[in-house]
Amino acid sequence: MTQVLDRPVELKTPASPAERTARRKALLEWIAIHSLGIAAALFFTLPFVFVFLTSLMSDDQALSRDLIPHTWEWANYRKVFDTPGFLTWWKNTLIYAGAGTVLVVLSSIPVAYALAKFRFRGRNLSLMLVISTMMLPPQVVVIPMYLFWAKQLDLSGTLWPLIIPLAFGDAFSIFLLRQFLMTIPNEYLDAAKVDGCGDLRTLLKVVLPMAKPGIAAVALFQFFNAWNDYFGPQIYASENPAAWTLSYGLESFKGAHHTDWNLTMAATVLVMAPVIVVFFFAQKAFVEGVTLTGVKG
Repeated sequence: MTQVLDRPVELKTPASPAERTARRKALLEWIAIHSLGIAAALFFTLPFVFVFLTSLMSDDQALSRDLIPHTWEWANYRKVFDTPGFLTWWKNTLIYAGAGTVLVVLSSIPVAYALAKFRFRGRNLSLMLVISTMMLPPQVVVIPMYLFWAKQLDLSGTLWPLIIPLAFGDAFSIFLLRQFLMTIPNEYLDAAKVDGCGDLRTLLKVVLPMAKPGIAAVALFQFFNAWNDYFGPQIYASENPAAWTLSYGLESFKGAHHTDWNLTMAATVLVMAPVIVVFFFAQKAFVEGVTLTGVKG
């Protein structure tokens, strides 16, 4: 026998005028925020689109007012790669950015860890000294640094004067990592000590796995700075084209192809592409690392 259960009918209470107003306001805010975000994204993206489209134009069309290529000249990129020295500039930039990033990360982690988790006399003074070096304009030390590296050590015409100092840490990287490590609860470190871990093992086994976002942020900052560095190679490597980087070599390339804007734009795309690709794949860790560095001071 089938049993029928009577359930009370639930009536939906109509929204009050205040609730409807709040929902309408929330919807308008959502539309406004996303519209501004889309507009800002387009504003910053359009220059890159223009550069990319111009790089695929013919020589004559690149000087016209056209925005879309009539024919897609992918051969422009081959011409750029065939330019004498371009692949050497690419290799030098990879060495400078890659080696510099590794050295900065390796040298900054121990200092940041000590300033964040160790208790010793003069810790705050040491932190202030590190921060104070960030306030010193780089131009102030250009002459003494050049005299030291170029005259005393005879390393002009190479990238060593730019790479070697990174092995001694970077003030901004130390400060950023220190701020991130301050967000790691000390209870984890105390538990590691109870298990018999020393300071070094605690750093390697406990702190570093938890500090990956902060390390990623520091690595990306250093990689971008080295990849885009123009001033340093101009000071130390300008006399030796074999030591030029992409940022400095691009200036020479533009001078040699001052009327070939399609080739200049193609070279520009090749300089920008690695930075965009790296940031695209690492943006989550980068944003997380930068955000968490301001949680605790």
